[in-house]
Amino acid sequence: MFTSKANSIFQDVIKTYHIKNTVDQPFTNIYDKSTNLLEHLLYRKCWIDTVQWHYEDIIRDPQIDPVAALKLKRQIDASNQDRTDMVEYIDSYFLEEYKHITPKQNATINTESPAWGIDRLSILALKIYHMNEEATRRDASESHRNACQKKLDILLEQRVDLSTAIDTLLNDIKKGDKYMKVYKQMKMYNDDELNPVLRSQK
Repeated sequence: MFTSKANSIFQDVIKTYHIKNTVDQPFTNIYDKSTNLLEHLLYRKCWIDTVQWHYEDIIRDPQIDPVAALKLKRQIDASNQDRTDMVEYIDSYFLEEYKHITPKQNATINTESPAWGIDRLSILALKIYHMNEEATRRDASESHRNACQKKLDILLEQRVDLSTAIDTLLNDIKKGDKYMKVYKQMKMYNDDELNPVLRSQK
């Protein structure tokens, strides 16, 4: 199943990040895009999510310097754009993969594209990793660990359900029971023609 591969890649990314555990570390994609394009995209996607997860931790420091916070906010904005771009790249991969499939006459569209489901799966991998840290943290109270273990159990169940749903969607597209229709993100706040604040600075 596709999601078995995706979940394995996401876990590898998160473990690799936490060896150095710093948002400033260099990124190396272990998959060559010319030979393993999908794996390359998944690895990059989860790395972006992992770095952003830690950006979000840092910016919530109540003692953060305001200048540093503004710089970090810009980094988060850029990361969000990278994240969206990667989702679209992954959807483009699947559009190419299934371009020869003719949808059945009664085929239906899904509420989200495969890549947006994969986006949720990548974030879920991060939630599971960090909730497991809390559930096993030795300096935490037993009640804290128990509460986090219950949350972890739910997250693990959620991963099974989400993985099943993504695999089912991809299989339905392959069979012609579903069809893909991808809408590019039309974010306005980064566009100096669409954002009135940016437009006024021109």
